[in-house]
Amino acid sequence: MFMEQQLAQADVYMPCSLQVWRALMNWFAFFYQICLQIASFTPSMAQLLSYIGVRHSLLSSSSPSFKPLPVVELPLSESSTAPPLHVSVNDIHDGSNYERLEKLTVFLDLDETLVCAYETCSLPAVVRTQAIEAGLKWFELECVSSEKECEGKPKSSYVTVFERPGLHEFLKQIGEFADLILFTAGLEDYARPLVDKIDVDNRFCHRLYRPSTVSTEYREHIKDLSCLSKDLCRTVIVDNNPFSFLLQPSNGIPCVPFSAGQPHDEQLLEVILPLLKQLSMQKDVRPVLNEKFRMPEWFQMHGIPSIGSSLTV
Repeated sequence: MFMEQQLAQADVYMPCSLQVWRALMNWFAFFYQICLQIASFTPSMAQLLSYIGVRHSLLSSSSPSFKPLPVVELPLSESSTAPPLHVSVNDIHDGSNYERLEKLTVFLDLDETLVCAYETCSLPAVVRTQAIEAGLKWFELECVSSEKECEGKPKSSYVTVFERPGLHEFLKQIGEFADLILFTAGLEDYARPLVDKIDVDNRFCHRLYRPSTVSTEYREHIKDLSCLSKDLCRTVIVDNNPFSFLLQPSNGIPCVPFSAGQPHDEQLLEVILPLLKQLSMQKDVRPVLNEKFRMPEWFQMHGIPSIGSSLTV
């Protein structure tokens, strides 16, 4: 009699336990799907740091934080209409899918973007030794100023220049699909001999120095891309200082500043070059760059309400 009662209870409770187990498994499956959904839209750590205002350690304390390229390649947005990356600019032809594109125009900053330079007399020996032993390419340069000393001799100074890793390969590859323009806020007496040293193959079709920059009510030495490039649809500027492209914020690529303490930096070949290749396939680079970096919004956050040539003074 007791055994029959136990069997009857088992018949009652077993389906109930099965239902509870199935409900629990369904809940875990639902929770797992939710986690996947959240993960797919979670911003990178670099983006999170940017959103909360954490500054890159190499930026000066006077420069507000901005959103530089992370150490991984940023994909194009799903809404963009770029051709496959294996298609070269020369292969693009007129038709229903693609149309021939002119070469991209790329303005490149110099200091802390392509190289970093230090006054030789003030460069600590330990910094120089560590950078050289770590494999950074370097050279010393004598900069002769147009100014005269008391005795009438030209002023001169010596600087130690470290090249960003991958610099020459970077310039070579970009030259295959873009016109390169050097645009630095540095003085010509300093920058010209430096660029002569790193650009032995004359890959830069133009060089612009400090006199080519403009002043605004917010910042000095702003780089106005319209001085040489009239078609801003196919123009970009790479600079470690986001204020450099204040007048054309949707054409700017902010990059991480370079210093002698970064011998294994990969920005040029692993980050910026792939992005420029992708942009070379865009009919208009501005929507893509605006979506990636949202520089107009960044300027507004830092007290610059409107962007455009009207800012020049």
